[in-house]
Amino acid sequence: MLKDKVAIVTGSSRGIGAAIAKALARNGARVVVNYSASRDQAQKVAADIAAAGGRSMLCRADVTVRGEVEAMVRAAVAELGPIDILVNNANMSFPVAPFTEYRWEDFERKLTNEMKASFFSCQAVVPAMLQRRAGIIVNVSSGLSRVPGPGFIAHSSAKSALDAFSKSLALELGPHGIRVNVVAPGLTLTDATSHQPQQMHEATRAHTPLRRLGEPDDVAGAVLYFCSDQARHVTGAYLPVCGGVQMT
Repeated sequence: MLKDKVAIVTGSSRGIGAAIAKALARNGARVVVNYSASRDQAQKVAADIAAAGGRSMLCRADVTVRGEVEAMVRAAVAELGPIDILVNNANMSFPVAPFTEYRWEDFERKLTNEMKASFFSCQAVVPAMLQRRAGIIVNVSSGLSRVPGPGFIAHSSAKSALDAFSKSLALELGPHGIRVNVVAPGLTLTDATSHQPQQMHEATRAHTPLRRLGEPDDVAGAVLYFCSDQARHVTGAYLPVCGGVQMT
């Protein structure tokens, strides 16, 4: 599906990002496996891709730092070729706490880092996409951007901003052949959610029409769809991957 395409997946050393990188590689893309601190895990992802017959390169970059993002894109283009696909997936940590106990500094950091990561990455790849009049951007949001949960005010607000940012990009870039879409996972079983109370997982599972929680490969499948020609006339879309919890 993605033969001869080059993709950058930010935050792809583990969890959802790792599943996305592997899925794109399985379908023919040459993939940049981006990480900030988890080099060993990123190497494992690259090894899995190679074992399956795919091609990737490791690239350490903090995607909240413009210079590091630009250096990553230059290195990727030099080694793999022009960037066809950008998946903004990198996770920005945040405290889970009631609004009355939230520190403005923590709230601001989450919002700012979330938008920096996507803004810098998009600005680094879009000019070349404009020249080629082709490109695909997929932003990984969250179901909490539209259905908030207690203690997640910073995350919900940041992902809502990402959703609006994505729609604006889709509008501006569409006439130039660049598609921009959003995938919004529900509760997904990764190391990032493994610390959550089991009763919370059971309650979510019980209220999910498909009666199970998400797996990273579920999200990767949705991203793969948006990156493929099957979605060639789809842009500005928001796709919940939550087993039916959020129906639009």
